[in-house]
Amino acid sequence: MPTLLAALSSAAMSAPAALSHNPLRVIVDDVRAELGMRGGLPPGETSFSLALTHRMARDPLPVLLSCYERFGPVFTVRILHSPQVFVLGPEANRHVLLSNAPNFIWREGGFGELQPLLGDGLLTIDGAYHRRARHIMLPAFHHSQVAAATTTMLEEAERALERWRPGQTLDVYAWARELAMRIAMRALLGLDLYHGTGETAAREFERALSYYGTDYTLRVLRGPGSPWRRMLKARAKLDRIIYGEIERRRRTASNGDESQDVLGMLLSATGEDGERLSDREVRDQVATLMFAGHDTSTSTISFLLYELARHPHELARVQEEQDRVLGDRAPTPEDLVKNLPRLDMALDETLRLYPPAWVGPRRAVEAFEVAGTRVPAGAFVNYCSWASHRLPDVFEDPETFDSERFTPERKAALPKGAYIPFGGGSRTCIGMRFGQMEVKAVATLLLQRFRCELLPGRTMTVRQMPTLSPRGGLEMTVRERG
Repeated sequence: MPTLLAALSSAAMSAPAALSHNPLRVIVDDVRAELGMRGGLPPGETSFSLALTHRMARDPLPVLLSCYERFGPVFTVRILHSPQVFVLGPEANRHVLLSNAPNFIWREGGFGELQPLLGDGLLTIDGAYHRRARHIMLPAFHHSQVAAATTTMLEEAERALERWRPGQTLDVYAWARELAMRIAMRALLGLDLYHGTGETAAREFERALSYYGTDYTLRVLRGPGSPWRRMLKARAKLDRIIYGEIERRRRTASNGDESQDVLGMLLSATGEDGERLSDREVRDQVATLMFAGHDTSTSTISFLLYELARHPHELARVQEEQDRVLGDRAPTPEDLVKNLPRLDMALDETLRLYPPAWVGPRRAVEAFEVAGTRVPAGAFVNYCSWASHRLPDVFEDPETFDSERFTPERKAALPKGAYIPFGGGSRTCIGMRFGQMEVKAVATLLLQRFRCELLPGRTMTVRQMPTLSPRGGLEMTVRERG
């Protein structure tokens, strides 16, 4: 396993080696790795099955929960040619995320598929290179910086809500996606989505990201007109904007003009030895933050509105708290952090049912054992918060939306590793505070003025790639707040 061990070398501070994205090469390498494994894989659905692969692509949750019941918390599911080990439940999550985290690398797991668009950002790097980048980036997500960004969040939410009218039907997912992109563009790059390069950057990023939402059989194509080629073309246009902004910022910074958005902070930040991120490193981290920042917030806002519409008593509790704490005024950062516990509880329960980053793909460096089951070195290993959050032996009546699960007392009593919407350990989502603040800021302004109704007879299904989201959007009817 020389490539795996090299990825974790603490001495390797240079950028990691490029990954192959030739589909045939990937398949051959995966088959060779499986044949070379010492010891068998855990039991499970191990036979090649196109039907099973299709179910995992369209609706994996029932498959994973069924395997958990039949095989226990550690099992194998073969997806196309590749056997994937899944580990579910608090003990398994703690093993992968905390107690044995150095044994699992990201780059050669499923996150490597994001590398053609995101580059070598936090989601696709490991070891010392990851620790260095995270150390340099952490100040940009300090609570004081997130509080400062709240002004941007509230301004953009106010602007987006100006278009709402009682009685109209709108796709709240598309609305939230546009809003989250505007917030990301301003807070990360300092660009205005309504004008010039900001509008172009948002459009090209969405085009590039759409590659990961296409059917897998189309993603393997590489010829002219394929989703792959369209993604690369959009990335090239996006790169010209980002690199141009980096060059402009470095030039103006030499005159003492340093911006306090995330890009400006990354350009001025230094590591333990005084080193700075290169232009390419800044570009890759910004692209990663754009992906993680706007995609996850969009989904969470949509699912929160969906569940509050389905549970009027939950909505009433949130709005009663708003009236009592805020009245008609806009929330402050302190309000969003400390003074709206009912909203926090509703958000926690939404993230339990719909964690946007629903799966954590890894690859094992060395063989390991968890929950009494041995997994060989080199195996592809996935923890899955979406399935772990719906285990009936961990969460009573897990399919029911019940924010009371997250009172301070009950949340503290949960087993360690039971609730992991943002991962855990040293790889906890760096933008967790930013994302939570954004969702609460948008939801608060919206719910102070409106409520959203589900359309009669409509049902929502969930799409998995690249993050959980309502399949086909989420149309709802806007009503005045009663």
